[in-house]
Amino acid sequence: MDAETFDLLRDTVRRFVEERLIPAEDQVDRDDKVPDEIVQEMRDLGLFGLSVPEDYGGLGLTMSEEAAIIREVTRASVAFRSVIGTTVGIGSQGIVIDGTEAQKREWLPRLATGEVVASFALTEPEAGSDAASLRTTAVLEGDSYRINGTKRYITNAPYAGMFTLMARTDAGVKGAGGISAFIVPADLPGISLGVPDRKMGQRGAKTCDVIFDDVLVPAANIIGGVPGQGFKTAMKVLDRGRIHIGAVALGQCDRLIAMSLAYAMERKQFGDAIATFQLVQAMLADSKVDQLAVEALMNATAARFDAGEKVNLECSALKYLATEAVGRVADRAVQIFGGAGYMTEYKVERFYRDVRLLRIYEGTSQIQQTIIAKAMLRAAA
Repeated sequence: MDAETFDLLRDTVRRFVEERLIPAEDQVDRDDKVPDEIVQEMRDLGLFGLSVPEDYGGLGLTMSEEAAIIREVTRASVAFRSVIGTTVGIGSQGIVIDGTEAQKREWLPRLATGEVVASFALTEPEAGSDAASLRTTAVLEGDSYRINGTKRYITNAPYAGMFTLMARTDAGVKGAGGISAFIVPADLPGISLGVPDRKMGQRGAKTCDVIFDDVLVPAANIIGGVPGQGFKTAMKVLDRGRIHIGAVALGQCDRLIAMSLAYAMERKQFGDAIATFQLVQAMLADSKVDQLAVEALMNATAARFDAGEKVNLECSALKYLATEAVGRVADRAVQIFGGAGYMTEYKVERFYRDVRLLRIYEGTSQIQQTIIAKAMLRAAA
């Protein structure tokens, strides 16, 4: 996308966030649901197709451009980002990166318009960050696979039109080698949903278990058409997703710092605005430093990703830095607000709870530390 067109898109999204999303935050929290009319407006803006190539009906943004748009969107409640997040990222990118041409033609145009919502079905009750140990099985029967297993904490599962599903197709191969990635239409017989999860935060973002009971999926639905490549596909998708989550954390930093500054300049104690107190200034300064560090690493990593460089370590470093940093920024925001920060009407307590999840999904902070350290050791050896 040329620079002028992208600037217009970013300005449009910024106005949408200010005029539609932020004013609707309280309703989303109260109803535990993003209003249908806002979801439709997100479709109309093309937000479901940010990362889908233009040849398949999407906007075809680079990783740097996608990160900039997601940063704008997540100045509002992260529940809004969740509406598009699994389609823009881990739900569709397996098809974009490794899918056959027929798979791309069939699915990507509908994903780009938001007609179909994608979900990424990897996590299981006994397999979270250790994706290679998943137990969902796919047994070949003629020209179809019979799939059995349970997936857990699957974002947007109640709205999904398709799942990018990871299942073990070769029981004789331990670890990652026997895993394949499937495109599974959500309306196939044998698919059922668990009770929606009740979460600490992120009300309006829906997750639940997805149960696959003797679900027959055509062998042609293996992404790329080759069994045993699913784990590699997942890892490619997760690298991009970690940059995306870095942008989510940065957008939340932007909002929290703006809220903290506004409150500190308005709130008076001992006859002066609390922004004049040096210890409050220290918290504001620390939050700004966290924000700038995340911004710099995100921009650098996204640029290198777009250049085709290998950035596995940097993607993990960004995800780790960004999600830990926004946790600190949210904690300081509550502290700056004082007693008001603990009250629901001021929203910072909601953001404090919402951002806590960022350190867990798409690889916990501890998994990122392990990835970073192992990459360092390989390089040193």
